Amino acid sequence: MPALKKTRHEAEIVWLGTVPDREAALASTPAAMLDLSFAGPAGEDHGGETRPSCSRVLGLYPRNTPIRNTRQLSVVSEEDLSAIAAEMGLDALDPAWLGSTMVIRGLPDFTHVPPGSRLQGPDGSTITVDMENRPCTLPARVIEDVRPGFGKAFKRAAEGRRGVTAWVEREGRLTVGERLRLFIPDQRPWAELEAARAAS
Repeated sequence: MPALKKTRHEAEIVWLGTVPDREAALASTPAAMLDLSFAGPAGEDHGGETRPSCSRVLGLYPRNTPIRNTRQLSVVSEEDLSAIAAEMGLDALDPAWLGSTMVIRGLPDFTHVPPGSRLQGPDGSTITVDMENRPCTLPARVIEDVRPGFGKAFKRAAEGRRGVTAWVEREGRLTVGERLRLFIPDQRPWAELEAARAAS
């Protein structure tokens, strides 16, 4: 019996990009399509099958411990970008400023889709959602350089709207304008979830 449930929800890819060298700059370079391998999008500096651990997993490992790379892509919704921009007092927020890999349109409350959900393209290429992407100060610095006076507002405005990190489960190609189908784990929420959160 399938453990992943096909939903009625689809999302349109409205923007793609890669970060060619994150040491040089966080900002993404826009692209019309992305070729996905098991190491992530071609040309993406966050790619690779492993990565050094970061602040997201400090509760498990010392920083820079080699771990499986489940942060190959940074995916955000157009709806969340618009909400962040509005709260910051900007007309729009360029996804390149956030180091985004993909912007999608049409999935409500996208930042909070269940971990383990899949987004599948027309050719079968599939990415797996790892977890919510927590806001940090790195995009704020890029925004401040481009729009002085606005960068410091990013982290607070992006709470609960920053999208997700994801990794490639099946290789293929993603193209702007294509539609992705959402699959979710077919299981109820963990009964101890709220108690575990309250105790931590």
